[in-house]
Amino acid sequence: MLLVADIGNTQTVIGIYGSVDDEELTAGWRIATDKTNATGDVRAKLFSLMQESLIVTSEIDQAVIASVVPSLGDVWVELIESMFNVGAVRCDADVAMRAGLFETDYPAPAEIGADRVADAIAVRYLYGRSAFVVDFGTATNIEIIDDKGMFVGGIIAPGMMTGATAMFAHATKLAAPDLEGEITAVGYNTEQAIRSGIVLGEAVRADGLVMRAAEELSGRMAPLDECTVIATGGLAGLIAEHSAVITDVRRDLTLVGLRLLAKEVLD
Repeated sequence: MLLVADIGNTQTVIGIYGSVDDEELTAGWRIATDKTNATGDVRAKLFSLMQESLIVTSEIDQAVIASVVPSLGDVWVELIESMFNVGAVRCDADVAMRAGLFETDYPAPAEIGADRVADAIAVRYLYGRSAFVVDFGTATNIEIIDDKGMFVGGIIAPGMMTGATAMFAHATKLAAPDLEGEITAVGYNTEQAIRSGIVLGEAVRADGLVMRAAEELSGRMAPLDECTVIATGGLAGLIAEHSAVITDVRRDLTLVGLRLLAKEVLD
Protein backbone atom coordinates (compact mmCIF):
# COMPACT_ATOMS: atom_id res chain seq x y z
CA MET A 1 0.00 0.00 0.00
CA LEU A 2 1.07 3.56 -0.66
CA LEU A 3 0.97 6.36 1.90
CA VAL A 4 0.97 9.95 0.62
CA ALA A 5 1.09 13.04 2.83
CA ASP A 6 0.66 16.72 1.96
CA ILE A 7 2.08 18.65 4.92
CA GLY A 8 0.74 22.19 4.90
CA ASN A 9 1.08 25.08 7.28
CA THR A 10 -2.32 24.51 8.89
CA GLN A 11 -3.43 21.03 7.88
CA THR A 12 -1.75 17.81 6.88
CA VAL A 13 -3.69 15.68 4.40
CA ILE A 14 -2.88 11.97 4.43
CA GLY A 15 -4.05 9.38 1.93
CA ILE A 16 -3.69 5.63 1.57
CA TYR A 17 -3.87 3.95 -1.83
CA GLY A 18 -4.04 0.18 -2.30
CA SER A 19 -1.17 0.54 -4.78
CA VAL A 20 0.40 3.16 -7.03
CA ASP A 21 -2.00 2.04 -9.77
CA ASP A 22 -5.18 2.59 -7.75
CA GLU A 23 -6.95 5.82 -8.65
CA GLU A 24 -9.32 5.75 -5.68
CA LEU A 25 -8.19 6.34 -2.12
CA THR A 26 -8.55 3.48 0.31
CA ALA A 27 -8.63 6.01 3.17
CA GLY A 28 -7.91 9.68 3.67
CA TRP A 29 -7.68 12.07 6.60
CA ARG A 30 -7.03 15.72 7.45
CA ILE A 31 -5.24 16.47 10.70
CA ALA A 32 -3.89 19.67 12.19
CA THR A 33 -0.24 20.25 11.32
CA ASP A 34 1.88 19.95 14.44
CA LYS A 35 4.85 22.31 14.12
CA THR A 36 6.26 21.35 17.51
CA ASN A 37 7.91 18.25 16.01
CA ALA A 38 5.93 16.13 18.47
CA THR A 39 6.34 12.94 16.45
CA GLY A 40 4.89 10.79 19.23
CA ASP A 41 1.58 12.63 19.06
CA VAL A 42 1.45 12.42 15.26
CA ARG A 43 2.38 8.73 15.33
CA ALA A 44 -0.38 7.99 17.84
CA LYS A 45 -2.95 9.93 15.81
CA LEU A 46 -1.98 8.27 12.54
CA PHE A 47 -1.94 4.81 14.11
CA SER A 48 -5.43 5.40 15.54
CA LEU A 49 -6.80 6.59 12.19
CA MET A 50 -5.36 3.57 10.43
CA GLN A 51 -6.82 1.21 13.01
CA GLU A 52 -10.27 2.79 12.53
CA SER A 53 -9.94 2.16 8.78
CA LEU A 54 -8.70 -1.42 9.35
CA ILE A 55 -5.31 -0.69 7.77
CA VAL A 56 -2.35 -2.58 9.22
CA THR A 57 0.92 -0.66 9.40
CA SER A 58 2.84 -3.58 7.89
CA GLU A 59 0.79 -3.18 4.69
CA ILE A 60 2.41 0.20 3.95
CA ASP A 61 5.38 -0.44 1.70
CA GLN A 62 5.73 2.87 -0.21
CA ALA A 63 5.47 6.54 0.76
CA VAL A 64 5.70 9.98 -0.83
CA ILE A 65 5.43 13.31 0.99
CA ALA A 66 5.13 16.96 0.04
CA SER A 67 5.96 19.50 2.72
CA VAL A 68 5.81 23.28 2.60
CA VAL A 69 7.03 23.44 6.20
CA PRO A 70 10.82 23.01 5.94
CA SER A 71 11.27 21.85 9.51
CA LEU A 72 8.73 19.03 9.11
CA GLY A 73 10.13 17.33 6.01
CA ASP A 74 12.80 15.43 7.95
CA VAL A 75 10.35 14.80 10.80
CA TRP A 76 7.88 13.04 8.50
CA VAL A 77 10.59 11.04 6.73
CA GLU A 78 11.77 9.77 10.13
CA LEU A 79 8.19 9.16 11.28
CA ILE A 80 7.36 7.06 8.21
CA GLU A 81 10.59 5.10 8.50
CA SER A 82 10.00 4.34 12.17
CA MET A 83 6.30 3.42 11.73
CA PHE A 84 6.46 1.48 8.48
CA ASN A 85 10.16 0.71 7.90
CA VAL A 86 9.82 2.49 4.55
CA GLY A 87 11.88 5.28 3.02
CA ALA A 88 9.75 8.24 1.88
CA VAL A 89 10.29 10.04 -1.41
CA ARG A 90 10.06 13.82 -1.11
CA CYS A 91 8.21 15.64 -3.84
CA ASP A 92 9.94 18.68 -5.32
CA ALA A 93 10.46 20.21 -8.76
CA ASP A 94 13.79 18.48 -9.34
CA VAL A 95 12.50 14.99 -8.51
CA ALA A 96 9.38 15.55 -10.64
CA MET A 97 11.37 16.87 -13.61
CA ARG A 98 13.80 13.95 -13.51
CA ALA A 99 10.79 11.62 -13.47
CA GLY A 100 9.45 13.33 -16.61
CA LEU A 101 6.25 14.45 -14.88
CA PHE A 102 6.89 18.18 -14.60
CA GLU A 103 8.14 20.80 -17.03
CA THR A 104 8.71 24.48 -16.42
CA ASP A 105 10.63 27.49 -17.64
CA TYR A 106 10.30 29.04 -14.18
CA PRO A 107 13.60 30.85 -13.46
CA ALA A 108 14.12 29.15 -10.07
CA PRO A 109 12.30 25.78 -9.98
CA ALA A 110 13.62 25.02 -6.50
CA GLU A 111 11.38 27.81 -5.18
CA ILE A 112 8.19 26.09 -6.35
CA GLY A 113 6.36 24.61 -3.38
CA ALA A 114 6.07 20.82 -3.25
CA ASP A 115 2.28 20.99 -3.14
CA ARG A 116 2.24 23.15 -6.27
CA VAL A 117 4.47 20.65 -8.07
CA ALA A 118 2.14 17.79 -7.08
CA ASP A 119 -0.90 19.78 -8.24
CA ALA A 120 0.74 20.40 -11.62
CA ILE A 121 1.56 16.70 -12.02
CA ALA A 122 -2.07 15.77 -11.31
CA VAL A 123 -3.46 18.40 -13.68
CA ARG A 124 -1.36 17.18 -16.61
CA TYR A 125 -2.59 13.63 -15.99
CA LEU A 126 -6.26 14.37 -15.31
CA TYR A 127 -6.97 17.35 -17.56
CA GLY A 128 -4.15 17.86 -20.03
CA ARG A 129 -3.13 21.40 -20.89
CA SER A 130 -4.33 25.00 -20.44
CA ALA A 131 -5.44 24.77 -16.84
CA PHE A 132 -5.53 26.84 -13.69
CA VAL A 133 -5.46 25.34 -10.20
CA VAL A 134 -6.85 27.41 -7.35
CA ASP A 135 -5.74 25.85 -4.07
CA PHE A 136 -7.69 27.25 -1.11
CA GLY A 137 -5.64 26.69 2.02
CA THR A 138 -3.58 28.75 4.48
CA ALA A 139 -2.60 30.64 1.35
CA THR A 140 -4.69 30.81 -1.80
CA ASN A 141 -2.32 29.51 -4.48
CA ILE A 142 -3.02 29.68 -8.19
CA GLU A 143 -0.93 27.46 -10.46
CA ILE A 144 -0.98 27.79 -14.22
CA ILE A 145 -0.29 25.07 -16.81
CA ASP A 146 0.06 26.39 -20.38
CA ASP A 147 -1.09 24.85 -23.66
CA LYS A 148 2.22 22.94 -23.92
CA GLY A 149 1.72 21.34 -20.51
CA MET A 150 4.38 23.48 -18.82
CA PHE A 151 4.12 25.04 -15.37
CA VAL A 152 4.14 28.78 -16.11
CA GLY A 153 4.04 30.21 -12.61
CA GLY A 154 1.23 31.45 -10.47
CA ILE A 155 -0.10 33.62 -7.70
CA ILE A 156 0.17 33.34 -3.91
CA ALA A 157 -2.25 35.30 -1.75
CA PRO A 158 -3.36 35.11 1.90
CA GLY A 159 -5.89 32.33 2.37
CA MET A 160 -9.54 32.98 3.10
CA MET A 161 -9.41 31.85 6.72
CA THR A 162 -5.99 33.44 7.26
CA GLY A 163 -7.49 36.83 6.40
CA ALA A 164 -10.69 36.15 8.34
CA THR A 165 -8.78 35.10 11.46
CA ALA A 166 -6.75 38.31 11.34
CA MET A 167 -9.97 40.33 11.06
CA PHE A 168 -11.57 38.62 14.05
CA ALA A 169 -8.40 39.11 16.09
CA HIS A 170 -8.42 42.87 15.50
CA ALA A 171 -12.17 43.56 15.44
CA THR A 172 -13.33 42.53 18.89
CA LYS A 173 -17.04 43.05 18.15
CA LEU A 174 -17.01 40.63 15.22
CA ALA A 175 -17.40 36.89 15.70
CA ALA A 176 -16.85 34.10 13.18
CA PRO A 177 -20.16 32.97 11.61
CA ASP A 178 -21.12 29.56 10.25
CA LEU A 179 -19.80 29.80 6.71
CA GLU A 180 -22.15 27.05 5.52
CA GLY A 181 -25.19 29.26 6.08
CA GLU A 182 -27.12 31.16 3.42
CA ILE A 183 -24.90 33.51 1.43
CA THR A 184 -26.20 36.63 -0.26
CA ALA A 185 -24.26 39.53 -1.72
CA VAL A 186 -25.91 41.91 0.74
CA GLY A 187 -25.95 40.99 4.40
CA TYR A 188 -29.00 42.04 6.40
CA ASN A 189 -27.36 41.38 9.74
CA THR A 190 -23.76 41.23 10.92
CA GLU A 191 -23.44 37.47 10.50
CA GLN A 192 -24.71 37.56 6.90
CA ALA A 193 -22.46 40.51 6.09
CA ILE A 194 -19.37 38.72 7.40
CA ARG A 195 -20.28 35.51 5.56
CA SER A 196 -20.74 37.43 2.33
CA GLY A 197 -17.45 39.26 2.72
CA ILE A 198 -15.47 36.12 3.51
CA VAL A 199 -16.91 33.60 1.05
CA LEU A 200 -18.06 35.80 -1.84
CA GLY A 201 -15.00 37.99 -1.37
CA GLU A 202 -12.73 34.98 -1.82
CA ALA A 203 -14.67 33.70 -4.84
CA VAL A 204 -14.56 37.08 -6.55
CA ARG A 205 -10.88 37.52 -5.76
CA ALA A 206 -10.02 34.09 -7.18
CA ASP A 207 -12.11 34.75 -10.29
CA GLY A 208 -10.48 38.13 -10.83
CA LEU A 209 -6.96 36.78 -10.45
CA VAL A 210 -7.60 33.90 -12.85
CA MET A 211 -9.15 36.24 -15.41
CA ARG A 212 -6.28 38.72 -15.10
CA ALA A 213 -3.70 35.92 -15.50
CA ALA A 214 -5.53 34.47 -18.53
CA GLU A 215 -5.56 37.88 -20.18
CA GLU A 216 -1.86 38.41 -19.47
CA LEU A 217 -0.98 34.97 -20.89
CA SER A 218 -3.06 35.32 -24.05
CA GLY A 219 -1.21 33.46 -26.80
CA ARG A 220 0.48 31.08 -24.39
CA MET A 221 -2.82 29.78 -23.01
CA ALA A 222 -6.11 28.85 -24.61
CA PRO A 223 -8.90 31.41 -24.03
CA LEU A 224 -10.24 31.18 -20.49
CA ASP A 225 -13.54 29.65 -21.60
CA GLU A 226 -11.52 26.76 -23.11
CA CYS A 227 -9.36 26.27 -20.00
CA THR A 228 -10.06 24.02 -17.05
CA VAL A 229 -10.12 25.83 -13.71
CA ILE A 230 -9.79 23.38 -10.84
CA ALA A 231 -10.46 24.21 -7.20
CA THR A 232 -8.70 22.17 -4.54
CA GLY A 233 -7.99 22.43 -0.82
CA GLY A 234 -10.25 22.07 2.17
CA LEU A 235 -12.48 25.04 1.30
CA ALA A 236 -12.72 24.33 -2.43
CA GLY A 237 -16.30 23.10 -2.52
CA LEU A 238 -17.67 26.02 -0.52
CA ILE A 239 -16.02 28.69 -2.63
CA ALA A 240 -16.53 26.98 -6.00
CA GLU A 241 -20.31 27.28 -5.57
CA HIS A 242 -19.95 31.04 -5.89
CA SER A 243 -17.25 31.22 -8.55
CA ALA A 244 -17.84 32.31 -12.14
CA VAL A 245 -14.77 30.53 -13.56
CA ILE A 246 -14.15 27.33 -11.56
CA THR A 247 -15.14 24.29 -13.62
CA ASP A 248 -14.06 21.39 -11.39
CA VAL A 249 -13.50 20.62 -7.71
CA ARG A 250 -10.85 18.04 -6.75
CA ARG A 251 -10.03 18.18 -3.06
CA ASP A 252 -7.62 15.25 -3.50
CA LEU A 253 -5.64 16.85 -6.35
CA THR A 254 -2.34 17.08 -4.46
CA LEU A 255 -2.62 13.46 -3.31
CA VAL A 256 -3.25 12.37 -6.91
CA GLY A 257 -0.03 14.12 -7.94
CA LEU A 258 1.90 12.38 -5.17
CA ARG A 259 0.51 9.00 -6.22
CA LEU A 260 1.58 9.62 -9.81
CA LEU A 261 5.06 10.58 -8.64
CA ALA A 262 5.25 7.37 -6.62
CA LYS A 263 4.13 5.36 -9.64
CA GLU A 264 6.95 6.78 -11.75
CA VAL A 265 9.69 6.81 -9.12
CA LEU A 266 8.90 3.76 -6.99
CA ASP A 267 7.04 1.32 -9.25
